[in-house]
Amino acid sequence: MLVHLLKSKIHRAQVTASSVDYEGSLTIAIDLMEKAGILPFERVLCSNLANGQRFETYAIPGERGSNAIILNGATAHRGKIGDRITIMCFTEVEAGVAKNWQPRVLVLGEKNAIVNERGI
Repeated sequence: MLVHLLKSKIHRAQVTASSVDYEGSLTIAIDLMEKAGILPFERVLCSNLANGQRFETYAIPGERGSNAIILNGATAHRGKIGDRITIMCFTEVEAGVAKNWQPRVLVLGEKNAIVNERGI
């Protein structure tokens, strides 16, 4: 039996920009993606801590070291610059593996610097 579990989470990421005219997606600095285990074009579920909005899109890599979190296309309507969002990815694992499962979690602070990490 497969169980659907949290694979990766970037918690309290601060939106740095938005571009409503872009095709759509969520830009995340590639080094944050790699550290959290989020792949380019992977589906992500996001929740906005400021307004309670939830949205699903896909991740695209941003410039390394930029700490960018950019709402693109329709997702630009789900938040504004400065909002804190949680970015989540899920996976399926065998039930036996699920008992000891640990997701990769990054907690971000000012300027999207990593202040805590777990499961890495």
